[in-house]
Amino acid sequence: RPAEAPGGRGLRRAEGKRRPGRSRGAPRAARTAETAQRIKRSRRLKANNRERNRMHNLNAALDALRDVLPTFPEDAKLTKIETLRFAHNYIWALTETLRLA
Repeated sequence: RPAEAPGGRGLRRAEGKRRPGRSRGAPRAARTAETAQRIKRSRRLKANNRERNRMHNLNAALDALRDVLPTFPEDAKLTKIETLRFAHNYIWALTETLRLA
């Protein structure tokens, strides 16, 4: 290797020095099947947890929306799609009321 980069911009990195951020561990291909399975399982568990939390948050938001919508009878729980449709129609009706007033 030439010691100077093309265009005379100074010296290249010294021989034997590693680039920052590169690990010294074994390459990915050298991982054992057991380690690969453990990593896949860990990633799947984390993804499942994220999805579970996302669904809990969505359901909590829908419950909060149901609480502010006027429904009859009071004890009837609307489905998710019914809640969204009802909220859309309710907002439209309120907007029309304001527009006409």
